[in-house]
Amino acid sequence: MSLTRATLEALDRTDPLAHFRDLFALPEGVVYLDGNSLGARPRATAARVAAVVEREWGEGLIRSWNDAGWMNLPARVGDKIGRLVGAPAGSVMVGDSTSVNLFKMLGVALALRPDRRVIVSERRNFPTDLYVAEGLAALLAQGHTLRLVEPEELPHAIDDRVAVVMLTHVNYHTGAMHDMAALTRRAHAAGALALWDLAHSAGAVPVDLTAAGADLAVGCGYKYLNGGPGAPAFLYVAPALQERARYPITGWLGHAAPFAFEPSYRPAGGIARALVGTPPVLSLAALEVGVDIALQAPMDQLRAKSLRQTALFAELVGQECREWEFHLVSPTDPAHRGSQVSLAHPRAYAIMQALIARGVIGDFRAPNILRFGMTPLYLRHAELWDAVQALRAVMQDGEWERPEYQARRAVT
Repeated sequence: MSLTRATLEALDRTDPLAHFRDLFALPEGVVYLDGNSLGARPRATAARVAAVVEREWGEGLIRSWNDAGWMNLPARVGDKIGRLVGAPAGSVMVGDSTSVNLFKMLGVALALRPDRRVIVSERRNFPTDLYVAEGLAALLAQGHTLRLVEPEELPHAIDDRVAVVMLTHVNYHTGAMHDMAALTRRAHAAGALALWDLAHSAGAVPVDLTAAGADLAVGCGYKYLNGGPGAPAFLYVAPALQERARYPITGWLGHAAPFAFEPSYRPAGGIARALVGTPPVLSLAALEVGVDIALQAPMDQLRAKSLRQTALFAELVGQECREWEFHLVSPTDPAHRGSQVSLAHPRAYAIMQALIARGVIGDFRAPNILRFGMTPLYLRHAELWDAVQALRAVMQDGEWERPEYQARRAVT
């Protein structure tokens, strides 16, 4: 039986997460399918940031580092994110960008395995992860190499020369999700450490770093955590490793006594030594709003809706757009699929620009991927129908052929 908009509207009427939509400020007439790149703005964010600017900064001035708890924001928000990713209190810290945190965690891993020189990763991992690994290896100049393999080759690529296995849990390109626990066990069996990038996982799919035995992790604050553009990222260090961790960047806030202003570095205890510089208070305040909303949503319901929406979207594309050359590159097996659907098409960039002009916002990833992120907190089922009908119209009317959709913009 064919899917109809009425079928999807019925799902919305019984959706236990439907009320979360009202917590987000989304423009009328827009179907937003890019939450895996930048989450929508929570309605409460503007008031929270305004309160920090006007009251805490404007009136409290420098006193607010103490009186408003600014200095504790990285740890406080970190502990909240820890609840989303299965990490105990005192093991997650927020600050810096995902790339900087990855540099720190990779440096920790290599220092913990000084006699090993191989970093294993997936060939189509997010490029910044690979660039960071290359840069750190060059900086250390100790013969470290980056071994890139296909996903199915990973178990055989992890041997006794490997210091760390560095993987993104959900692949940005395809939406394919690794078995974190199985690959972590394989890394440990070879004597290696497991470092996970949760940029497309935290707040979107079930993650349990403790149960999986993960050693280290990083993650993004502006995707499914809805922290705003450029929101600070987070890092995780397993409790058993924290006192042995040696960081490649050591800053004053990671010192055992920051306000003693000693000339030599003494690392703070636990996860606090992962801090480097002054906390970005405005960004942390915005991020905390998004994290607080994510904590209200039961993950089992979130995951069930995500899997339903990704499956329905793929089915609708097959039903409504079968005469065009769209190829599903995301896994059909729900156990291996994150919260996105990726379609390959030779004219993917122009098609996405035409879709965006119609108010259906996804994004493009080179060389030929249309990427649609499903954020169950605010995406309605009926909007999937509207999005696919827009895609059908773009193809049927040849809108993507317009000259204005051919020129590549700076951000795709």
